[in-house]
Amino acid sequence: MRWRADQGTYGIGFIIINTLISSILGGLLALPLAVLTAIVIGRIASPKVSQGLTTVVETLAAIPSVVYGVFAAGRITSLVDNLASLFGITTYGGSSQLAVIILLAIMTYPTMTSLSISGIRAVPLTLDSASLALGATKMETYFKVVIPGASSSIVAGFSLGLGRAFGEATAVSMVAGNALFGPTTSLFDRTRTLTSTMLSGLHETTGLDYDIRFSVGIVLMAIILLTNAAIFGLKRRFDKRAQGV
Repeated sequence: MRWRADQGTYGIGFIIINTLISSILGGLLALPLAVLTAIVIGRIASPKVSQGLTTVVETLAAIPSVVYGVFAAGRITSLVDNLASLFGITTYGGSSQLAVIILLAIMTYPTMTSLSISGIRAVPLTLDSASLALGATKMETYFKVVIPGASSSIVAGFSLGLGRAFGEATAVSMVAGNALFGPTTSLFDRTRTLTSTMLSGLHETTGLDYDIRFSVGIVLMAIILLTNAAIFGLKRRFDKRAQGV
């Protein structure tokens, strides 16, 4: 539960916990916004408005990570610092776990939205008509027919979004603060993720210190694989329950 490379201490237990917390919370924050945006684009908006919003989402997905990092370092950290001051909490200039969560939510939002749009557009419009004919309102149709029908794409988008959140390094390093011990228990405290650990001081490291950072990358890959397997495993279980199997 402590990382002090200068003392030869390379504990990554707290770093794994911090990575899971910040990435999953960031993904969960982005998911409902992504699904609602996809509903607007895929079902509610006119073709011209839908095309314009789709272009905006695709543009957000194409923005380089370092640009998000600069934005987060200048704006998100300031927002977090001001929010903390309302509760009488002092932050490290806004660098905190909350800043990382907000940043990752913004970065994963385009990926989740794009795949959700594809899934929603793949749901036949005849299902909407049948639902409305049975007396359901439009909102009931969207939430009880369209979204469940697009659940595979929504889950895939969430999984890919988490993959980006887990693997983001440059932007996260700019707002995490790189805590030396943990896990981080307060949203306003500094944190450290696996990717920020790998990136921090990488150009100056050699020998065992370099090998340790490479090993951190292997741990990160294992966490991504296990998380994706867990997500799709839960989806299959829910599908079976829905089908009464």
